[in-house]
Amino acid sequence: MKKNVLGITVLLVAIFVITAIINPKFLNAYNMQNLLKWSSLYGVMSIGVAFVIITGGIDLSIGSVVGLVAVVLAFFTKIQGLDPWTAIGLTLLMSVAIGLIHGLLITKAKVQPFVVTLCGLLIYRSLGRWLTDNQSLGPVPLEGDEGYKNLDQIQGLDFIFSGKIALGDSFNLPTPVLFLLVIAIAAGIFLRRTIWGRYLYALGNNEDGARYSGINTDAMKITAYVICSMLAGIAGILFAFELDSVQPAQTGEFYELYAIAAAVLGGCSLRGGEGSILGVVIAAAVIRLIYNSINMVGISTHLEFGILGMVILLGVLGDEMIKKAVTRRQLSKS
Repeated sequence: MKKNVLGITVLLVAIFVITAIINPKFLNAYNMQNLLKWSSLYGVMSIGVAFVIITGGIDLSIGSVVGLVAVVLAFFTKIQGLDPWTAIGLTLLMSVAIGLIHGLLITKAKVQPFVVTLCGLLIYRSLGRWLTDNQSLGPVPLEGDEGYKNLDQIQGLDFIFSGKIALGDSFNLPTPVLFLLVIAIAAGIFLRRTIWGRYLYALGNNEDGARYSGINTDAMKITAYVICSMLAGIAGILFAFELDSVQPAQTGEFYELYAIAAAVLGGCSLRGGEGSILGVVIAAAVIRLIYNSINMVGISTHLEFGILGMVILLGVLGDEMIKKAVTRRQLSKS
C-alpha cells in the first residue's frame, strides 16, 4: 500500500473511532447505511475527476453535469413520458458528448481546461434551469404525483439505483455501493493494467516527453474528459433516483469541489502523473465521514465547510511532507 493511501486510511479509521467513542449511535445500522450510500455517490464522480487530474487537467463542471443529467432524466421520464431505459441511455450519451466537447476544445482549440470547464459549469446549470423553468422534478413519483408513464419500469429502476439489499435482520446494503465497487475495480484495472492507463500517467508526468515517445496525447486527453463526464452522468442518475426531487438550481451544486478534494486528498497530484483509485475512494469516504461526524458529535453545521477545508489542507500538507522526506532519503542514499 502506498504511503498516501496508508495515510488517508489512518485518517479514516481515526475519525471513525473517535466519532464512535463520542457518540455510540454513530454505529447504528441506519447511520452506517447512509454513510455507505453517500460515500458511494461521491466516490463515483470523484473517480471520474481523478482521470482528468492524472493527466494534469481539471474539470470544474462536474457538479453542473450531475445536476443537468438528473434534471434531464426527470424531464424525460415525467414530462416526455419516455421509456426509462431510453431516458437513461440518452442522458448517458449526453454526458459522454459533454466530455467529448471538453476534450476537443482543450486539445484542438487549445483552450485552457480551467476556462472550458468553468464555462461548462455555468452553461449546464443554466440549461437545467431553463429546461424545467427552474421547477423541481423527480424521476420517481412521490405519493400523489400524476403524469408518470411506464410506472412499473420506473419503480424497478428505483430499486436498481437507490434500493437496499438485505444482509441481515437490521442491515441493508445500499445498491450505489455496488456501482462504486464495479466502477472502482474497472477504473483501477484500466489505469494500472492497460497500456492506455500508462499513457495517461505518462501524459501527466511529461506531456512533451509522452508526445515525442509516440503517444497520441490529444486522444488520451479526450479519453480522460469523456470518462470524467460519463462517470458524472452515472452519478447524476444515482443522485436523481436517490433524491425525492431534483432541484435545477441546487442539485450538484459545489459537488465539483468535493470531487476534486477527494481526488487530491486521495493522492492525485494537481501537477499530474500521480494518483490511485483506492486512495480516491477512501478520500471520498473521509469527506462524507467528516460531515456525518460533525452532526454526530454536536458541532455546529456552520463550521462544517471550515472543518472539511482544514482536514483537506492538513492531509495535503502531510502528503507533501512525506514526499519530500522520501525524496531526501533517496538522494542521501545515492
